[in-house]
Amino acid sequence: MNLDFTEEEKEFREEARTWLAENLPTEERPPNGQPMREFDLAWQRTLYDGGWAGINWPVEYGGRGLNDIQQMIWYEEFARAEPPFTLNNSCTFVGNNHGGPTLIVSGTDEQKSFHLPKILKGESVWCQGFSEPNAGSDLASLGCKAVIDGDELVVNGQKIWTSYAHVADFQELLVRTDNTGSKHKGISWVICDMTLPGIEIREITTMS
Repeated sequence: MNLDFTEEEKEFREEARTWLAENLPTEERPPNGQPMREFDLAWQRTLYDGGWAGINWPVEYGGRGLNDIQQMIWYEEFARAEPPFTLNNSCTFVGNNHGGPTLIVSGTDEQKSFHLPKILKGESVWCQGFSEPNAGSDLASLGCKAVIDGDELVVNGQKIWTSYAHVADFQELLVRTDNTGSKHKGISWVICDMTLPGIEIREITTMS
């Protein structure tokens, strides 16, 4: 097995390193609120305009259609450049690394066409609704429920540690839709519009 990088991958690394040296933000990232959101989305738009957003995403949705190795090379070079923020310390992280990839694999054509370009172009922020007061690493213990009522999915429950919920447009939400079988079954992944009525967001102050 040859574990060496190909010439194409080596050239890609140099291209990424050069671009980051010329385009990486030097100003300090705002710590919270709308200024933070605007900073993160501006950087996402810079990535998209430069061709560095969605490296391994399909071209038809705005990505470059490259392979996973090239995506990892980008991550390595980004870390090497010592940016003023990390990849997972950004309100664009969930959309780029959770919501978007899930839609690519399992979403409908309509969902992909609507959401994926917005994520890559820095036009929407996603948050993750997984953990609950009584269900953290054990997601099989989810208590948040959802039932279909006509044309609507009615959700009742509570999520916690939902980073960036206060600035998010959408949430990738895990809910229990079936209680009849094993607790490891009957869990659904749904897209929650964070502007819908009935959603209450309460801040949890932490040390960092």
